[in-house]
Amino acid sequence: MKPGRQDIHILRELGKHVAEIAALPEQQETIALWKALNSCRPVRPMVMIDQIPWHEMDVDGELTLQTEHDFSRSIEADLRRRIYRWKHMPVDWVIEPVVTIPKVFSGLDFGIRTIEELAVMDPDNNIVSHQYADQLENEKDLCKIKFPEIVRDENATRQNEETAAEIFEGILEVRMQGIVPAFALWDRIVEWRTPEKSLMELVINPDHMHRIMARLTRAYLVMLDQLEAHNLLDSFQPTIHCTGAFNDELPAPGFDPEKSRAIDLWTCGMAQIFSSVSPEMHQEFELEYANKWYERFGLVYYGCCEPLHKKIHIVRHIPNLRKISMSPWVDQDEGAEQIGGDFVFSRKPNPAYVASEGWDTDIVTRDLRETVDCCKKFGCPLELILKDISTVCYKPQRLWEWADIAMNIACG
Repeated sequence: MKPGRQDIHILRELGKHVAEIAALPEQQETIALWKALNSCRPVRPMVMIDQIPWHEMDVDGELTLQTEHDFSRSIEADLRRRIYRWKHMPVDWVIEPVVTIPKVFSGLDFGIRTIEELAVMDPDNNIVSHQYADQLENEKDLCKIKFPEIVRDENATRQNEETAAEIFEGILEVRMQGIVPAFALWDRIVEWRTPEKSLMELVINPDHMHRIMARLTRAYLVMLDQLEAHNLLDSFQPTIHCTGAFNDELPAPGFDPEKSRAIDLWTCGMAQIFSSVSPEMHQEFELEYANKWYERFGLVYYGCCEPLHKKIHIVRHIPNLRKISMSPWVDQDEGAEQIGGDFVFSRKPNPAYVASEGWDTDIVTRDLRETVDCCKKFGCPLELILKDISTVCYKPQRLWEWADIAMNIACG
């Protein structure tokens, strides 16, 4: 069943609003600024806010969904959030005149279902605590890790594309969206083993951990081959890991939008659980495997919450590296001195400043200025990426104020 007349009217009106925003000259100006940063020739620091607790952000019904059909509601939520961003906290987010519809496929699976207990404080928040069970105790358990067998649903994909095209005809371009999976194997392993077991066995049973990494890396590379074969990689990337992805280097020569390739795209990866391991262990148990993935892609963003300031000497050898995450727990001077002008210093300001009971704009200002001054000192291309925002204590204005402060500092 397709969306009804009222759903279509709501979506078209929202689409017209997005189209008006997308037509503003600021969008192309911001794209040019992202391209400059991503070529390590920045005009100024760039600013983004992402991974937002949307359930806390509604003001005067701006985010309240009014459509009824499931297909309509997912699109409506995206359109409303884009309009909301532009109104309240635009920073350097680019609003494009498109609506994205996911391609339909199945089989993106590695055979293991997480066994866990959850601790939930806010039932409306998807940020919860997890306690996992170990499902990879010994070598015989390795067979639980399956290689994906991806099947594309051409009929469902075509039907969704045609429905969206009818709704937004003359208003927005319909872009069928694939995926670019992150290489975050340790995020998966700790869910299948527990964090404690995963770290301890790097020391007491390293051969078993190598076998897990070898099999899972192979499974990821099989998945990538299949995504390429089925044209399911996302050929259009406005963002990569919550940052602007616009650049003048991709796609690679020979690009065909009907035959997506990893070499045409950004990818990202991380080993967040490795915050406490040595550079040597990080190289042995993470990068020796991860680099097989990164060498397939055009550009790479590496890192997330793990502090990398003492590991730049190994991280800089990642194939096609362009951005390095600098989490709230890094020594900024040490990281910036080693990064210099070679890569983008992707700073993650501490989201605790917007999540605590007290809201202090002076602390936010000092924190951001410290980062900007540090990167000026060492000549680092800089982006300020506020993410991993679990809560704003139901005070959305905090993010609006953070956005104003950050943009004033970046443009000052």
